[in-house]
Amino acid sequence: MITLIEKRPILTIIIVVGVLLLPFLDVLEVTIMEARNFVTAREMLADGNWILTTMNGEPRYEKPPLPTWLSAISGAIFGVNSVWGMRFPAVLMVMLLGSMIYTLSRKLTLTKRNSLINALVSITSLYVILIVFEAPWDIYAHAFMLTAIYCIFKGLSQDALRGNITTWLLAAICIGASVLSKGPVSLYVLFLPFLIAYVVVYRRETERRKWLPVVLVLLGGLLLGFSWYGYVRAIDPETFAAIASKETGNWTSYNVRPFYYYWSFFVQSGLWTIPAFISLLYPYLKTRVPNRKAYRFTFLWTIIAVVLLSVIPEKKSRYLMPVLIPLAMNVGFYVTYLVKRFSELKDRKEIIPVYFNGGLLFLIFIAAPLALIYLAVTNLITVDVIAVIAFLVVFIVAIYIMRALIRKNIYHVFVLIVLAVICTAIGSLSVLKNNLFNEYYSAFNDEVLKSSIRLYSFEMGAPEVFWEAGKKIIMIDSLEAVMEDESFYLLLCSDCETVLAEKFNGYQATYIQDFDFNYNATSSKAYKDRKSGKVYEMIKVGK
Repeated sequence: MITLIEKRPILTIIIVVGVLLLPFLDVLEVTIMEARNFVTAREMLADGNWILTTMNGEPRYEKPPLPTWLSAISGAIFGVNSVWGMRFPAVLMVMLLGSMIYTLSRKLTLTKRNSLINALVSITSLYVILIVFEAPWDIYAHAFMLTAIYCIFKGLSQDALRGNITTWLLAAICIGASVLSKGPVSLYVLFLPFLIAYVVVYRRETERRKWLPVVLVLLGGLLLGFSWYGYVRAIDPETFAAIASKETGNWTSYNVRPFYYYWSFFVQSGLWTIPAFISLLYPYLKTRVPNRKAYRFTFLWTIIAVVLLSVIPEKKSRYLMPVLIPLAMNVGFYVTYLVKRFSELKDRKEIIPVYFNGGLLFLIFIAAPLALIYLAVTNLITVDVIAVIAFLVVFIVAIYIMRALIRKNIYHVFVLIVLAVICTAIGSLSVLKNNLFNEYYSAFNDEVLKSSIRLYSFEMGAPEVFWEAGKKIIMIDSLEAVMEDESFYLLLCSDCETVLAEKFNGYQATYIQDFDFNYNATSSKAYKDRKSGKVYEMIKVGK
């Protein structure tokens, strides 16, 4: 089985991502970032706003449109209101990311096994998985940029320049695609650290004449990527300037955190946290890897990326996602070293962390099925066959992990951990699919959704509500905005009934329904008041 996996590494990466994410892609609730993207994609299909993008009918220029274009195309295929369809392109980007980590690792002259380990670490890292749901734009930008980086590395490492025209052209297109996905973000946090690390490590091996194509590629990519910004600025300058001013202002005044905020970045790799930390102990690992130059390159790439991110005042944990790309390669060096040498190690300082990490994962994977049994027996959750089978496999795999660890077969331990991650994800998502933890959850009923009467909202503009409505909601702040309407539906927050008498005294209000799009219980910290409210039918008095 392992031999087959190593023979088809790219196929293995694609299958792992597919099995990990596709079966229950629509289970997790739509986040605010996703809702903005999905509403914009739906309006592209409904209104044809492919360039001058909108959200709920209003200009939406905060983010460039490439991910939204792809979501719209997928929505046209799988259904314009399909969460699964809207998320599907992001999964393809994770597949691309994992594949490019493998191919870049091979270009660094790493072995097939080491390269596959790198890729599997990356696609099973915690935040690489979560980024598909939390911020769809990011995964596009970084996957395209990593493809460009691979092409540039390939072009710089080959002798002939003329034969690499296709490679250089693809690099320019991918840089442009990255900028069209999230502006210059990936250029700063992924490409620039790569370039600095490359110059430090490989400058003596690279002829000066080869840097000209890199400059041309960068200029071409920037021209392509910023073409949308230039067009929108020319067509709608006032709106564009206002949005741009607000976005750039956020960099220094919104979510401001101290310089050291990101320095626990290796925790974002989830189950790989301990190996990730050890892989960053450069004095320790540099003498234990067969390709010291490649390790120094990925180490510098990781550290420089964290430093550059730390300089920016605005900080969010999801911004660390691109750091996990070179970090996965660092982890791969450490895991590969253990695969080759662990059975020979005598130093307790090297042995104890491995047993501690393996033992900790063993306990986690053993505890997960036991927790499932307890919750099911106490009727706190409902489980189906898929969840039972998935967690049964996790339990069995945990035992084999401990067995392989005792036998000092680290490669089997690694493969089994990946398998346990996949099964745990499948089982957990299956449980979420069959359990709604918010007893008050309720969507818009057909009376509201299918009616030709206009739908208004008073000071309630949650993107998640826009998405669930399936149509535009007109935002209003006074009675004057609806004076011409004899009747309409009005959305209000749950505790805003006094608004009816104060602001709409010319209309008779009839309660229609409550709505609450939260999957989490009202007592949960994840519960968002903005996603709940009431619907009233408003009829002009004297009609």
